Amino acid sequence: MTLPRRTHPRPLDIASGRVDLTHGGGGRAMAQLVDELFVAAFDNEALNRGNDQAAFDVPGGRMVMTTDGYVISPLFFPGGDIGSLAVHGTVNDVAMAGAVPLSLSAGFIIEEGFPLADLKRVVDSMARASREAGVPVVTGDTKVVEKGKGDGLFITTAGIGMVPPGVDISGDKARPGDAILVSGTMGDHGVAVMSQRESLGFETAILSDSAALHTMVAQMVAAVPGIRTLRDPTRGGLAATLNEIAAQSGTGMLIRETDVPVRDAVRGACELLGLDPLYVANEGKLICICADADAERLLQVMRAHPLGRDAARIGTCEADPHHFVRMETGMGGVRVVDWLAGEQLPRIC
Repeated sequence: MTLPRRTHPRPLDIASGRVDLTHGGGGRAMAQLVDELFVAAFDNEALNRGNDQAAFDVPGGRMVMTTDGYVISPLFFPGGDIGSLAVHGTVNDVAMAGAVPLSLSAGFIIEEGFPLADLKRVVDSMARASREAGVPVVTGDTKVVEKGKGDGLFITTAGIGMVPPGVDISGDKARPGDAILVSGTMGDHGVAVMSQRESLGFETAILSDSAALHTMVAQMVAAVPGIRTLRDPTRGGLAATLNEIAAQSGTGMLIRETDVPVRDAVRGACELLGLDPLYVANEGKLICICADADAERLLQVMRAHPLGRDAARIGTCEADPHHFVRMETGMGGVRVVDWLAGEQLPRIC
């Protein structure tokens, strides 16, 4: 049974109000913030019961659980914000196991003085992304820290999902001869975020690719249940993610520079900043490793989905005791695509 919502004598001043320490103190002010902002936005039966947890039935089978934190700067960027990013990133982490995402939790760490209007904008965006994905936020937590002890707003999430019978997708399953596919252009998210950082001072029409990929993954799994590996190339981009998979599976990889899809605007921005688009973050793309015989079928499925129109085969797994990721360059040479020595783009997700 859903309990009636609490009423408060005076509504929150969303337009000009700011978060203060009472909003995290566990009293009336915190209850009002939760009721009028978070519960109103995420509105679902499990959340509305008002417990510190959510109980729900799930079908029998294997479950997937993931957790993540979002500290992106700036909070708002072309094509998204920290709220929608938190939903998309968590849904995608569940989906990369071939699972159907079921529910999310969200924790908000808010700095004293943060504008209530900005908080509402983030929460509304997060709620909209959750509804569009069909994956509700069913429980959460709110904490307020003193001014100067945070950086506006951080969000932590957890997500759970169910894996269909017969599906076993993991980074350790790549084998020599397997095809390496990507669902679209690389580096869009990172360049969109960088374009909003005051110290960089450049403009681009590129929007973040932040999106929930689970519907495309479901179609891929239905077409080819034996997909070896799925991974979303977020922080560290394509290069870091391929190195992770190579290390997990004990294979090498050979990709072709001319086959990796990169928008001209992204390539130009990276050249301006001295960055390699292979290392720039994505938030709405995936890497798929599959048997060579399944590659064309999966490309057809991805290209038929709105989020996979630019899908491409970019390379092949190979036997290599060193587990190197190598790339055939546009000039005809071959170079190693190594791990980053440090963090190229901090606070990107």
